[in-house]
Amino acid sequence: MATTQKPMEYVWGHRRRYNDYPSFIRKKFGGRVQKLSINAGFTCPNRDGTKDVRGCAYCNNNSFRPAYCEPDKSVTQQIEEGIAFFERKYPDMRFLAYFQSYSNTYEEVGLLDKVYSEALNHQKIRGLVIGTRPDCVNVEILDLLQEKSHDYFVTVEYGIESTLDQTLDRINRHHSFEDVKRAVALTKARDIHTGGHLILGLPGENQKDALRHAGRISELSIDTLKLHQLQIVKGTAFAKEYKRDPSEFPLFNMEEYLDLVVDFLERLSPGITVERFINQAPHDLLIAPKWGRKNFEVVAKIEKRLKERNTWQGRLSRFIPNKSFPKE
Repeated sequence: MATTQKPMEYVWGHRRRYNDYPSFIRKKFGGRVQKLSINAGFTCPNRDGTKDVRGCAYCNNNSFRPAYCEPDKSVTQQIEEGIAFFERKYPDMRFLAYFQSYSNTYEEVGLLDKVYSEALNHQKIRGLVIGTRPDCVNVEILDLLQEKSHDYFVTVEYGIESTLDQTLDRINRHHSFEDVKRAVALTKARDIHTGGHLILGLPGENQKDALRHAGRISELSIDTLKLHQLQIVKGTAFAKEYKRDPSEFPLFNMEEYLDLVVDFLERLSPGITVERFINQAPHDLLIAPKWGRKNFEVVAKIEKRLKERNTWQGRLSRFIPNKSFPKE
């Protein structure tokens, strides 16, 4: 009698072919947890004149900020409005306060403590996710976050964007990859959950550069990674450049991007949880590329391609996780 072979169980403890974020969240919290975006009114050294006033060349914060997320509302009000939206479908859901807009450690530590504490004081908030730049943290701020992490789940999510300094200069980041390595090392030394954000397809980079990013990101030993394709968004420096000369931006089509992501995953440490593969700016702000695909559709396509190629995250990586993964 023929038997059915049991699918492979990977080092991260389940049978999906990449180390996915929803599985991590279920293991961590034992149920549904949703991020609530919060705009606390912080700014950025790239906008307030400390380093520049123009911002990053690709960035328009309105492209990822929910309608309720306005800095003239208190942190508590934004949380309540976000919860009201999500609880209609999932009444038992719990939440993470996601400080997303601009650089959310770019302030005096006393004010940061006040803002973070206001979020954590809400009975349905289980932790913080703090988006920031690698040049906007210091020992005092990280010590504060370490203290919060003793009682709550805390993630510091760094905008890495590229591991190449020439690209970071090209996109007007005003920090280096050495700054990234320093910030991640200081954060991990305090046992704080650490995330990163990387854009694939930035001008001047080719496929080989993108795949080298996978190795350099793996060396950082971050916990989670968000990927997304370069998008040309209205109101950005790239939008003006794209209008003048689109050939400067060799944007991926969907099929090219799917293959690149699979190649990237093969080279990425299996110890890094992948939170996202794409981002989709609002239709009225997006100039290109217009794929017309939701995130879950892209995830399904990537998983299908991994299966077709009989490959998985970390298959070509030399990095072995220094942590154990619980079995499902």
